[in-house]
Amino acid sequence: MSLVEASPPSRTPPRSVRPPFWRDVRVVRVVLQVVFVVAVVALIAYLYNNLVSNLEARGIRTDFGHLDQPAGFQIQGSDFRASQTVREAIQVGLGNTISVAGVGIVLTTILGVIVGVASLSSNWLVRKGANLFVESLRNLPPLLVILFTYFAVILPLPRIQEPLDWGFVIITNRAIAVTAPSVDDGSGLFLVAVLVGLVVGAVVWRWRTRRNETTGEPHRRVMWSLAALAAVVVPAWALMGRPLGVDQPDVVGLQLDGGWTMSAGYAAVLLALVIYTASYIAEIVRGSIQAVHRGQNEAAEALALSSFQRLRFVVLPQAFRIAVPPIGNQYLNLTKNSALAWAIGFAEVTTVTFISIGNGAPAVQSVILLLFIYLALSLLISFFTNIANRRLQVIER
Repeated sequence: MSLVEASPPSRTPPRSVRPPFWRDVRVVRVVLQVVFVVAVVALIAYLYNNLVSNLEARGIRTDFGHLDQPAGFQIQGSDFRASQTVREAIQVGLGNTISVAGVGIVLTTILGVIVGVASLSSNWLVRKGANLFVESLRNLPPLLVILFTYFAVILPLPRIQEPLDWGFVIITNRAIAVTAPSVDDGSGLFLVAVLVGLVVGAVVWRWRTRRNETTGEPHRRVMWSLAALAAVVVPAWALMGRPLGVDQPDVVGLQLDGGWTMSAGYAAVLLALVIYTASYIAEIVRGSIQAVHRGQNEAAEALALSSFQRLRFVVLPQAFRIAVPPIGNQYLNLTKNSALAWAIGFAEVTTVTFISIGNGAPAVQSVILLLFIYLALSLLISFFTNIANRRLQVIER
């Protein structure tokens, strides 16, 4: 009698039962997002309709036609006249804001890096001086720094009637003027040639650097770059046939005429924002340097690199990879803090906007335009900061 083994019963996996849609996580997530977007749009529409209805009830215009009306005020330190439009006044204020932000970003970066490196110096006096600079300014409001700079540094300068004249620079409590190249006699073409020479020198500098990195050949960047600059500038000088003109500043009445002139308000705002923001950048640089692994510094010492070479070629390149994002935030803070210049009457874009509102321009439209201006400036700075951040990132293979 043969025994037949019974085959084991087949086990089919149970079918997954999909939950009802009101319990499906994916469906609920999408529904919640749609509800949130609809609620935000409905809130914005309600606020907009409420604003428009209230403005119309009070007879206040809701368009931006005021930009083409006469401003009715003058802007000190510029050629702007009261008969020009509000649009042109805002353009002048925006130019002042961009000037403060652009020059301030360059100067505060240089000062912040120097103070940040000095705060790690082995010299007791240098280290304590840098720490005093940082701790003193970081604990003060920026508005107070601007007011102190204006009233305690700029206004005590000599009056316009008794200027401090050093020949190439005139310093008064109204403005500061520096001798500048003259462009009235055709020397503007020579300045263009100098700029072209600088660009060519920079390209040659980068070429020699890459050649050194790929072949090990001595770079001699300084010699090659100066030769490239001279190859462009010297022929331009010879073709001009006359020396480069200069625009010498002079006191005319109660104003400074000629040269590069910087108003007292501009000088105060620029100086205050530079030293204030540099205190934060210095702390960022100090922390970034300390974040570099100690072994990197020891390896540089083993290669017999000097202190400057270790800092220049080993420590700072790695520290800047860490420091660029927070430094970019400080650039944004510097640009936005320039709005505090209204306290000393400097005509940046916020001050001009408030003056135009006081002269009859609609407040809502003016403030909305001001918001978009600062938003555009912030996005532009963030764009270039992100580019620098990507360039400094380590590419892994």
